[in-house]
Amino acid sequence: MELFQIYGQQGETALINALYASGSEDRRMSSKAGQVEFLTTMRVLEDYVEPGMKILDLGAGTGAYAVPLAERGCAVDAVELAEKNAALLREKIQPGQQVRVFCQSAADLSRFPGGAYDAVLLLGPLYHLYDPAERKQCLQEARRVCKRDGVLLLAYISNDMVPLTECRYRDFFAIETPHTYDHETFQLENFPFVFKTLEAMRQELTENGVEILREIAADGVSELLADTINAMSEASYREYLKYHFYCCEKPEMLGRSSHLLFVGRGVPERQSSHCSGSERR
Repeated sequence: MELFQIYGQQGETALINALYASGSEDRRMSSKAGQVEFLTTMRVLEDYVEPGMKILDLGAGTGAYAVPLAERGCAVDAVELAEKNAALLREKIQPGQQVRVFCQSAADLSRFPGGAYDAVLLLGPLYHLYDPAERKQCLQEARRVCKRDGVLLLAYISNDMVPLTECRYRDFFAIETPHTYDHETFQLENFPFVFKTLEAMRQELTENGVEILREIAADGVSELLADTINAMSEASYREYLKYHFYCCEKPEMLGRSSHLLFVGRGVPERQSSHCSGSERR
């Protein structure tokens, strides 16, 4: 059964389980090109996370971040909707590591107390939750459970980069499939992921009371150049990473990245309505 049929007949949970049933999430970041997003995100996390901190990892996948954070002495609560991903994550937990795994939606955090976490990671839910009401609930709940001086790390898939990366596989993004994107606005159909422009990402965060502290091109052009990057020698790859880290927070580079990473902080309720993009760094 095709993914669209699964979603239409069985809903979002069935779709997520089908998407990740092959174990593809565990392989996605294993190549040199795939590692760029992971290494960039870990560099950012190192600026905010210390041993002993409590981390809530929403959309934890197979533990790409939960496991190394636990290895560094953090206590991690990992929330993952896909059953196979959750099972693979449980297998990776080593004795003595403080990791709890919850197989559930990131939109319902009612089991978690307010102000309990030093950092809340949303490195998947914002491109998996289709329902605007669920997205809003997810963001507001993430703010609720995060400490007032804690940080939120939030990832999106860039609408405007996908057509270029799709050129690796087909004639300019399946022109023979008219429902794939609007040929006038270039807005992608939000399936099987949710795609947003940079400005739409900023708007969604500020409207939901998230003050944006940093904006990072998490993988830059690495997906577009995947074949070239994967064939690099180790020395060349290290130099590529140096270049990527050098430019990944330059404003002019943000529009050319498959994944965008935001570092944010929850704005107190009384201030939320006054938070605007002009307050960003």
